[in-house]
Amino acid sequence: MESKKKVSAFQEDSLGKYDTVDLAEKIKCGDLDVSQVTQDAIERAKKVNPQLNAIAVEDFESALTRSAGPFPGVFQGVPTFFKDTDEVKGLPLYLGSQSLPGEISTRFSKTTQQILATGLNHLGTTTTPEFGLTGTTESMRFGATRNPWNTGYSTGGSSGGSSALVAAGVIPIAHANDGAGSIRIPASCCGLVGLKASRGRIKDKEVPGYFPANILHDGVVTRTVRDTWAFHTSIEKQNPAKEFPPIGEISETYRTDLRIAVLTENCHGIQSDDVLVEAAHDAARKCESLGHNIEIISNPFYKKFDQDFWLLWTHLAFYLRYGGGKEFSSKFDPSQLETWPQFLVKHHWKNIHKLPIAFLRLRKFASDYEKLLEGFDILITPTLGTTPPKIGFFGPEVDGETHWHRINEYLPFTKYQNISGAPAITLPCSTDSEGLPIGIQFASRLGEDRLLLELSKQLEEASAWKSLS
Repeated sequence: MESKKKVSAFQEDSLGKYDTVDLAEKIKCGDLDVSQVTQDAIERAKKVNPQLNAIAVEDFESALTRSAGPFPGVFQGVPTFFKDTDEVKGLPLYLGSQSLPGEISTRFSKTTQQILATGLNHLGTTTTPEFGLTGTTESMRFGATRNPWNTGYSTGGSSGGSSALVAAGVIPIAHANDGAGSIRIPASCCGLVGLKASRGRIKDKEVPGYFPANILHDGVVTRTVRDTWAFHTSIEKQNPAKEFPPIGEISETYRTDLRIAVLTENCHGIQSDDVLVEAAHDAARKCESLGHNIEIISNPFYKKFDQDFWLLWTHLAFYLRYGGGKEFSSKFDPSQLETWPQFLVKHHWKNIHKLPIAFLRLRKFASDYEKLLEGFDILITPTLGTTPPKIGFFGPEVDGETHWHRINEYLPFTKYQNISGAPAITLPCSTDSEGLPIGIQFASRLGEDRLLLELSKQLEEASAWKSLS
């Protein structure tokens, strides 16, 4: 029987247990050398990737060449990886799919350009499920990416490759993106910090204008709140979102009178698993001990929200299926799509008549969400509807109908902020009986990213969150 164990790359080298901010400061001061840090990250990757299967494409030699610098941004050449959803000049783009040939990209995407401008040095790309369409990181293209906390379990998805490498200690920060929770889901499963910022904070990917919302958001996964904060501050300096209050520099003082709502039931009024409810309530009690005001609420959102969102998701799969040749490559082969995307497209055809009213309700949801938050500063929920699933639970061999029911149970909360555009962050607040991380999600109103980061930093300083290091 295959052994299931923790996988850690942490060791006594130049990376140590430092986060991105620490490494950048030590490089800037001359205490560390970028080339050595890069070489050590590569050695860590080589050590653990055979167990994790988190790297899509290696770019190690070029990364070493680039480590001679110079680097334009605050992060001074700290090593990172990009997710295999974005063009990285000189590397193939697969989007986790056998339907694409992996043509070499001739440019950097808008997102990768912004990330490189923060001063990070990329070592390659990380695994994702096919087109990022599910909450695990398992595909026919790459196989299963395994959770470093226990290799018998999923990393979550779709930014699971990035999350596995950060959690295991290969790198301190990695690119991630989020259409239904794909920054927050793997951050929860892997014990990381994952922020989906307010829509517009980063130049995100675009969707057709008739969609009820642009649900696609880019960002990073990290091991510390200050890394996430420093990243978004750097992005803000490049391209400030003038319609929102600034995120600004990391705060040393925090408010102690926030109005916090706690929600642990889905839009049908069904409670989450007991272990998740207790973890959410523990997080709320911690907030209360820090001087905040807590109120447990019932789910205020309309009962057909999940139905409408997943219909939108099927339309996204439909758009990819019939637009992949134009969007990605003339060599796109839809006959190679996996069972899950094929199921989504078929479900779309069967329910296409429901799209107009579903899209209308989803357009209205943003105002409903903001109305709820008029009475609260923060909304706490479990990040997921279950604890981390085992490898294969959402694998490409699972039939579409089974996958459909499982993912509906798995993702009751993260989708709200993709439709509303509001910020939400998952924090590694607890663990389950198997020792696997449980993330708790903290969300706020559109534009209130700084408030969310302040509370997250306050909680981090007051808590003893477990990590693989």
